[in-house]
Amino acid sequence: MAIIPFDQREGTIWLNGALLPWGDAKVHVLTHGLHYGSSVFEGERFYAGRVFKLKAHGERLINSCRIMGMDCPYSADELDEAAQEVIRASGLSDGYLRRVIWRGSGMMGVAAQDSGLNVAMASWEWPSYFTPDALEAGLRLTISDWRRPPPDCAPTQAKAAGLYMICTLSKHAAEQAGYDDALMFDHRGLVAEATGANVFFVKDGALHTPDPDCFLNGITRQTVMELAQRRQIRVIERAIRPDELEGFEQCFLTGSAAEVCPVSQIGPYRFDVGDITKQMVRDYHDEVRRLPGDRSAVA
Repeated sequence: MAIIPFDQREGTIWLNGALLPWGDAKVHVLTHGLHYGSSVFEGERFYAGRVFKLKAHGERLINSCRIMGMDCPYSADELDEAAQEVIRASGLSDGYLRRVIWRGSGMMGVAAQDSGLNVAMASWEWPSYFTPDALEAGLRLTISDWRRPPPDCAPTQAKAAGLYMICTLSKHAAEQAGYDDALMFDHRGLVAEATGANVFFVKDGALHTPDPDCFLNGITRQTVMELAQRRQIRVIERAIRPDELEGFEQCFLTGSAAEVCPVSQIGPYRFDVGDITKQMVRDYHDEVRRLPGDRSAVA
């Protein structure tokens, strides 16, 4: 199926406080965010018209602005109200929401105090981040040559556009080599995450996941940890060395776009798509579709 380029789609986009026809939401070529990466964003899925963890995403967006020295002209509540407006206008039941804030075209240069800020939101249909066949068999990952930077060299706790440059390079290289994605190590050579998702491993009935000290503590990651604890599955956050990959039995990725995805291979290491992984896939599927007020524990 041919993919329609995003600048040729129809619908509405929320830009700086107003809903516009999709094609009228434009950015000048001399905007600071384009030239210097001064942009933050949130990627969110909605189910039956409701964004899962809407408030958490909105608060993280505001915090990313704060880390980047950007004074957002809207509160988290106002951004959440606008997000719901965008989804209603789209007419979609299930889909993906992108909220983005970037420095504008008031100044051109490294300094950008008076560049102004722009805020936009758009939603579209996005059934799955990976192909159904890949999800069924488990994703195949290579190991990236790029590493996540240390927190004293980049604003690693902001969901900032510039931090995804090495993720794009890593995923392109992985796909060109016949893989679905890539695992990235951090600046110390420890296991970090995939290009757009956190990673979990299973060993002896427990979940092991890297400490998010130089990459985002994902909202889906936190949700999966809560779901595992409801099932009395032990969750261990710790530093994970590459040589430990051989000893893990199962592996899966978590992310708002990716949801929960089984992994069958990372480089030379193989993993089973086992019972705990399958349970986390099912539990997350049920959790995001749970009706408001129905917060019953996992059976």
